[in-house]
Amino acid sequence: MSTAPTEIFAALHADPERGFSMLVDRYQEPVYWHIRRMVVNHADAQDAMQETFIRIFKHLSSCQDAATFNAWVYRIASNEALRILSRNRGEEVSMESMTTGAMLMPDEVYVDYSDLEAVKLQKAILALPAKQQLAFNLRYYDDLPYDEIARITGSSVSAAKANYHFAKEKIIQFITSHD
Repeated sequence: MSTAPTEIFAALHADPERGFSMLVDRYQEPVYWHIRRMVVNHADAQDAMQETFIRIFKHLSSCQDAATFNAWVYRIASNEALRILSRNRGEEVSMESMTTGAMLMPDEVYVDYSDLEAVKLQKAILALPAKQQLAFNLRYYDDLPYDEIARITGSSVSAAKANYHFAKEKIIQFITSHD
């Protein structure tokens, strides 16, 4: 059974060592895959994930509300993924940029090329603008509610819904035009 974000938040404040262990147990896999979907490359995803946990621990005092802890974790992870993309492209990449540049990065073994639909889906997702890509990944893969997506992306709930909707439409268009 997975530990609730509010329990982890409380444990981090009461007993940082135990709380950090709970944090890693609960978030290691979902944070890795969240970042991996953005940066594609395994080594970069590992680096960004490690830096995410370090930043969470160092800056815990900046998250004052246990109710927003989950969104705060994903926002840090998203920012670390964007930092990796910026480093690899040699220019700044942000959630406001038109594309993340992930299309320019090697995909290693991330996509099963024997599954042509999965390949098309991945290419369509990577072609999205950053905020739409984030909204889609957070909703489709991580099954987060729109209010958390809004907190993670620093937008309103209606903007999160719109980004997800536009992302879905663009993905459908991409897949149907590449048949």
